[in-house]
Amino acid sequence: MPELPDVVLYLEALQPRVLDQTLERVRLASPFLLRSVAPPISSAEGKRVVALRRLGKRLVFALEGDLFLVLHLMIAGRLRWKPHAAGAAPVAVPKKVGLAAFDFPNGTLLLTEASPKKRASLYLVAGEAGLATHDRGGLEVLDATPETFRAALAAETHTLKRAMTDPRILSGIGNAYSDEILHRAKLSPFKRTTDLDEEETARLFAATQEVLREWVVRLREETGDNFPEKVTAFRPQMAVHGRYGQPCPVCGTPVQRILYAENEANYCPTCQTGGRLLADRVLSRLMKEDWPKTLEELEEKKERARA
Repeated sequence: MPELPDVVLYLEALQPRVLDQTLERVRLASPFLLRSVAPPISSAEGKRVVALRRLGKRLVFALEGDLFLVLHLMIAGRLRWKPHAAGAAPVAVPKKVGLAAFDFPNGTLLLTEASPKKRASLYLVAGEAGLATHDRGGLEVLDATPETFRAALAAETHTLKRAMTDPRILSGIGNAYSDEILHRAKLSPFKRTTDLDEEETARLFAATQEVLREWVVRLREETGDNFPEKVTAFRPQMAVHGRYGQPCPVCGTPVQRILYAENEANYCPTCQTGGRLLADRVLSRLMKEDWPKTLEELEEKKERARA
């Protein structure tokens, strides 16, 4: 799922392309994309884009007439920009993965979703009050202070992994960057928010801001003036996310993971959990007392299995 650094990059790439341009036409290829009824989507056509915003992981197109297009890409939604000369024929919406096209005088913004589960959503809302209904209320961490960050985490008791990815607590962070932040902070994804001491909270706050800012800069440098085409949650420069079994870049320990629901948590046992293996909920229920507690036990079990 595109997270804060990816959404920031999309908005920065859209600014020179669609800001102050007129949205001439909205072409919907999927009946499941548009989730709002009033005002009708046709009322957005012919309106000029007056501002671009980020609302958590959502992209917001502010239009003339106090209208707002709110786009949530979810897991597999992606944007493509196709420039064209004035008077050129509109770019076709891709048949298999295309959800919508937004036509401007200078090009077309395509929305695609390479997944059978169509989860991306588009809303058209009127006024700031309508836009506010899409704000999950999480703290904007890049604008936060150590005090507001501490208060947001302490408001409820959750695991750090859950708190970092809950949009009601922290805004714009998902599965990928939460793994990277917790690794940088040297904290277990299953540590409880209420168990953090003052030094650990300060470390987590610093890691959150550092990781997000570093990735915004890195993605800018990779993309340059082009439109971002390779938006992915799995990047080779990441420390632990998507790197199960590969060596931790800090200590060389094989990265481990915990699978749950449709997500996973990736972590380094040496850097984050004092050498302990965190129990995968599914496998630990199956293995019960046979679940390995350390990397050494895990390797021994692997050796016995190969013998």
